[in-house]
Amino acid sequence: MHIPCVLTIAGSDPSGGAGIQADLKTFSALGAYGASVITALTAQNTCGVRSVEAVSREFIAAQLDAVLDDLDIRAAKIGMVADPLVVEMLADRLQQRRPRWVVLDPVLVAKSGDALVNDAAIQSVAEHLVPLADIITPNLHEAAVLLGERRLIGRSDMPEIARELRARGAKAVLIKGGALEGQACDDLLVSDAGEQWLCAPRIETDNLHGTGCSMSSAITARLANGLPLPQAVVEAREWLLGALRASDQLNVGKGRGPVHHFHALW
Repeated sequence: MHIPCVLTIAGSDPSGGAGIQADLKTFSALGAYGASVITALTAQNTCGVRSVEAVSREFIAAQLDAVLDDLDIRAAKIGMVADPLVVEMLADRLQQRRPRWVVLDPVLVAKSGDALVNDAAIQSVAEHLVPLADIITPNLHEAAVLLGERRLIGRSDMPEIARELRARGAKAVLIKGGALEGQACDDLLVSDAGEQWLCAPRIETDNLHGTGCSMSSAITARLANGLPLPQAVVEAREWLLGALRASDQLNVGKGRGPVHHFHALW
């Protein structure tokens, strides 16, 4: 059986729950071999981020070239990129040496609505990476800011916002509805196959660290293993729900702990 190689381009989380570390765990849990390109070093844990140190554009490019020169990358996931010049470099490199699948998790705005990158970076991601992606996975805030809006969108806005993002170049859009009020957690997938609501009861847990990273990397692994895009999203979401349900089996940190990436294996 051929095990696909997949790539994550993202920041490092030394506590292991998000970023590169969460992506590599997810790839392993879902049957893919993970490689990585680190865009930023962080000093963080389950309680918060203490410091961030960006990796230079030249060294990010060197990492990427080293991986692509040697590994047959079937799918790549792009996470947080805060420098517009790095965004442009990544877009240029991946257009020249494109994997079969590109998944973009546009880490721009936190669940709280706090901006994580500046306006120049948001515009650069929208201009250069959104059209490159086979699927983008924004939360409610990120979906709005990619279109230049600052309001919090609701469930009724999600279909129109997703269609507008596709008109801007994204081949498929998964808007994550975790910030919606109420006991339901409804996501919306809009692709060539049409509009599909993915609904589930909200799981009562504080262990949400790295949820977005893990969702996008799960989609990446499922696509690399040959699933059609709508099925890859559905299976990735079911895996993540299981990881959230099992997260209390872990005892990691004093704040918001991680999901249980290996819930189906341990």
